Amino acid sequence: MSQKNQKNQKKKQNTPSLFDKIKEQWSNLSAITQNEKIYFIIGMLLVLLMLYLGILLISFLFTGAADQSVVGHLRFRELASVAQGEVHNWNGAFGAWLSNIIMNKWFGISSLLICFYGILAGLRLMRVKLFHLGKSFVYCAFLFIWISIFFGFIFSGNPNVMFLGGAHGYHISNWLNVKIGIPGTIIVLVFSLISFLVFAFQSTMPLIRKSLQFSGVSNKMKKVKNFITDEEDEEETTETEANEAESHETETPEIETIETVIPETETPETETEDYGFANEVPVNEIPEDENPEEEEYSFEEEKEAVLQAKVDNQDIAISVEVAKAEDVADKTEETITLIQSKGEYDALAELGEYDPKAELHSFKNPPARLLKDYGDSNPVINRDEQKENQDKIIEVLSNFGISIQSIHGTVGPTVTLYEVVPAAGVRIAKIRNLENDIALSLAALGIRIIAPIPGKGTIGIEVPRRDPNIVSMRGLIQSKKFQESKYDLPIVLGKTIMNEVFCFDLCKTPHLLVAGATGQGKSVGLNALITSLLYKKHPSELKIVLVDPKMVEFSIYAGIEKHYLAKVPGDDPAIITESDKVKITLNSLCIEMDERYDLLSKAKCRNIKEYNEKFKLRKLNPEKGHRFLPYIVIIIDEFGDLIMTAGKEIEMPIARIAQKARAVGMHMVIATQRPTTNIITGTIKANFPARLSYRVSSMTDSRTILDASGAQQLIGKGDALFLSGSELTRIQCAFVDTPEVEDVVNFIGDQRGYPSAHELPEYTPDNGSADMGGSKADLSSRDSFFEQAARMVVTTQQGSTSYLQRKLGLGYNRAGRIMDQLEAAGIVGPAEGSKPRQVLVDTEAHLDQLLSNL
Repeated sequence: MSQKNQKNQKKKQNTPSLFDKIKEQWSNLSAITQNEKIYFIIGMLLVLLMLYLGILLISFLFTGAADQSVVGHLRFRELASVAQGEVHNWNGAFGAWLSNIIMNKWFGISSLLICFYGILAGLRLMRVKLFHLGKSFVYCAFLFIWISIFFGFIFSGNPNVMFLGGAHGYHISNWLNVKIGIPGTIIVLVFSLISFLVFAFQSTMPLIRKSLQFSGVSNKMKKVKNFITDEEDEEETTETEANEAESHETETPEIETIETVIPETETPETETEDYGFANEVPVNEIPEDENPEEEEYSFEEEKEAVLQAKVDNQDIAISVEVAKAEDVADKTEETITLIQSKGEYDALAELGEYDPKAELHSFKNPPARLLKDYGDSNPVINRDEQKENQDKIIEVLSNFGISIQSIHGTVGPTVTLYEVVPAAGVRIAKIRNLENDIALSLAALGIRIIAPIPGKGTIGIEVPRRDPNIVSMRGLIQSKKFQESKYDLPIVLGKTIMNEVFCFDLCKTPHLLVAGATGQGKSVGLNALITSLLYKKHPSELKIVLVDPKMVEFSIYAGIEKHYLAKVPGDDPAIITESDKVKITLNSLCIEMDERYDLLSKAKCRNIKEYNEKFKLRKLNPEKGHRFLPYIVIIIDEFGDLIMTAGKEIEMPIARIAQKARAVGMHMVIATQRPTTNIITGTIKANFPARLSYRVSSMTDSRTILDASGAQQLIGKGDALFLSGSELTRIQCAFVDTPEVEDVVNFIGDQRGYPSAHELPEYTPDNGSADMGGSKADLSSRDSFFEQAARMVVTTQQGSTSYLQRKLGLGYNRAGRIMDQLEAAGIVGPAEGSKPRQVLVDTEAHLDQLLSNL
């Protein structure tokens, strides 16, 4: 009997409970309702219903008066008794009855907004986005109530058109008339409408201000007039002083505006820094057309004007009591230069905020429908498998004398995490040493024990599922976490073991090292990384450099060359496949990095984000070399092959970029299938704090890439470990098939792009090349900039190709040829690697003698 009872108990345990059945049915139902086809059908039905409702409401405007006598007092169940021809509504008796209720008894003509918003909602379910649903709901709700009250107030005494406001508008307007009167009701309606327009349209406030201003009087002239004819000083000044002030206003208007442009700072130099312009324009170079009314330039008149301004205003930086004539002259020159710079800033500010997307304003990021949906949003939980694994884990632990308090599982896309709470007195090392025994009992590949789980008092045992789910890129792109992310460079790779979307910011990483054996999902992971960037960033904000020694991995992205890719100038394809081109490109990126740091230094910014914000606000002048800086992401596949062919020539520029380029918006992603110490050296590892490892062949490789074991126990097919800082996260990377990437690339490539790929600075090796001629340059055909470059090099005692390029505005090839000609002429010494050349000429007199001999 006891054995029979035990069998019955086991059957009861194996039989799923009613709660489990209901939960499983509910999960199946929720999975069906989240199908895209169901959404499309529901959306189409909603659109058709709203069109039907709109037709019957519009029909009421023409037939409502005739039908009211028939359906005004009918109930819904009595509509069948209405004879054909008794009602005139286009939708029959039901349309006449429903429109009478909505228009007369409810909200009137504003009810048409219900149809409008319902159509928007239906189109959104059909994946057609016209307007933002949240804003549209708020706007429609306000107008729905306001229009009803407005028409109820206007036509409250006219029974023929009372339906325009409905019963709601009629009663609310009458209540307002009783409480605050007709003028108060008008004020409430006007105030609420203006408030709505201010929040809804940005041009409302400027339009209202413009209408309230007096014609012919500008704000700037008001400030000048208020300064010259101050109300407090008018009572004490004589008529002579007033006439002198008027004469100053007509003769030297540039100087009289000093008090309106100089803020309360100690010196004009600090203000020039605030506007981001260098104080470089001398007095004698002020353009004549800046002040067409002034025929002659008089320094004495400007000096007197500055002195008069100091007397009238105590906040002027230069004090008249202490300043001598020479100091006043110096400060006057600085003030004039400040006025010119301030005028330049005002001219840029009048253009409005700079929009980097304006050139490709019609560009649209690819829609999510281009990607496949594998239905991974709600993985089906196999309760039998989970219960069986829990029993086996408990059995193995009990066989070795380890007792536990509790165990529960968390189901992920491909792996289930079983969290074990050991009994008091159990050593964690005993459970960690049973990894192979647990794997044997479960007959599973890739058992991984986390002892303990960080932040929890449990021990984790990761067991692969028998029926894993495919994580689709479409579900990740449509996820709320990715869509609402505020990251500068958002990357969404897959889902964690907790079935949560894994998203991170590449700017904060700031560089990523990827490793994994062949066929474990490394290339698919790189495609997912690139795809997530294409879905989030505009071509003006992001440029990608692709290095593909295998020649086949990144060739699919050739279609977006004129939108997202960057390369060295030339006719070569944007996707780099040759090791020699890789050297040139990496060194060109180093030049780009140095140029960007130079721009940030001049703009007094610490990072690219602050710099671009200043540039958008027109605080940086493009004529002085400033430009909008897009982010640059360098992705290198098969790094091990490049190291074997090029070695240090590639490793050193990569290390430079990894060490310094974060602040200027340049980030690297390096992938290799051989994470050995001779490929991933200490220099590389030190500058790549973020690591992504797919399955590797040995524990040594795992320790090389992650500084910890575990990557050798992954199950493959996109199963990976992500290391950021000291936190190790197991994720299942999304699957992006080649046809999906092709559709995304074709969608982008079919749109209008830039004339060519983004050009990086030119680079040629310092030791010269065949086309440059090295030290055997022909001095008979010297460059037109040869003499100017020679004097610049001798004056500054700096001899480098990049220096000539920067100062003379030349391309790198031409600057290199000039440098070779200078070497042939004996002005500079030979190249010494990356160091500047030695300047052999000390004085300009020696240079003149040398040039005369040439």
